[in-house]
Amino acid sequence: MVEPKAWFAGVDWASEAHHVCLVGGDGSKREERIFRHAGAGLAEMADWIAAKCGGSAPDIPVAIEVPHGPVVESLMDRGFAVYSINPKQLDRFRDRFSPAGAKDDSLDARVLADALRTDLRHFRRIDPVDPVVIELRAWSRIDEDLTRDRTRLSNRVREQLWRYYPQILEAVGNVVEPWVLDLWAKVPTPAKARRIQRRTLEGLLKRHRIRRITAEQLQEILRAPAIAVAPGTTEAAVAHIQSVSERLRLVHRQLADAKREIARLIDVLADSEDSGSGQPGGQRDVTVLSSLPGVGQTVLATLLAEAPQALARRDYKALRCMCGVAPVTRRSGKYKLVVRRMAAHARLRDAVYHWARVAVQRDPVSKAKYAALRGRGHGHARALRSVADRLLAVACAMLRTQTCYRPPRPAENHAA
Repeated sequence: MVEPKAWFAGVDWASEAHHVCLVGGDGSKREERIFRHAGAGLAEMADWIAAKCGGSAPDIPVAIEVPHGPVVESLMDRGFAVYSINPKQLDRFRDRFSPAGAKDDSLDARVLADALRTDLRHFRRIDPVDPVVIELRAWSRIDEDLTRDRTRLSNRVREQLWRYYPQILEAVGNVVEPWVLDLWAKVPTPAKARRIQRRTLEGLLKRHRIRRITAEQLQEILRAPAIAVAPGTTEAAVAHIQSVSERLRLVHRQLADAKREIARLIDVLADSEDSGSGQPGGQRDVTVLSSLPGVGQTVLATLLAEAPQALARRDYKALRCMCGVAPVTRRSGKYKLVVRRMAAHARLRDAVYHWARVAVQRDPVSKAKYAALRGRGHGHARALRSVADRLLAVACAMLRTQTCYRPPRPAENHAA
């Protein structure tokens, strides 16, 4: 039962000002005020909440719609117990005050505070995040953005090459690779490709460590008969690629820097865990997770950066919901429908998809599970979600016991 003297705060945040409402333990609105978004405004908001509630900051629950950002960080820095309420949940709570669907900032702030008053046990408190994890999250998202930029620019290069120079596409296969731009710079047109020397191509392939094709094979492909195009087409395509290539080279450099930073931060986390773990053998979360089949640098960084609290709690249920692998069951009387979970963290959902995809290729147990699901008529994506669900359960069990993954032996596979 909620004590009548208890206080609960709700913050409806915005870009320029934040609406704060204080609710008593009996549900009545006690105080309300708007604060400007600035360093002084956020400090004043924390002071005002503490002064009006009349207690210590850790004893004052504060609700907000987002689990991160300057408002959350400033409140947590002052020691307040901050809880994040999903906007969809807030919409349901709002119906208790306005069945007609009325909405404004004052009402939202009160609804947030009252939701904590009545259902505090259903919400998780936001825990402070390691500064290294915050930095890792930023670099992981930068890496994802740069990868998308690289794909977008590479597709533009491919489109122009297909327009007048398909031989080079046949030779390189994947336009995303950095060496393709250096090759194109040496032979931007079929006419120049017919004059290039083999030793020039050998030096290019050696510099980029390309072994899947020889200089002789590359020269033969580049000298294949060219497409007959209208006058000016080749010049226009060359100008387009030259413009895009400068941006693509920059993205390649930035992407390499991002991957180095991610690797460095992961090592920092692993070293900090080993130095202060107190665990036999020094095995901690980074080491355990990286031992799982299908977990590479990108997947590992995403898991550590986007789900640190769930991993710290070894919370399998929360992880499978955040990653979108937990199905949603809708049952009423004789009616029952199981559907895919759409409310999930987009980056975690993509990460576990690729985790399961690689595990199916390299892990015998995951491969067998995938084959069994496909044999029962499930689609590719549905089968991968089930594989990912199992991998998350294995990961949580390993984290609890602090043991690394041990691949099954052939004899064990045969016995299974």
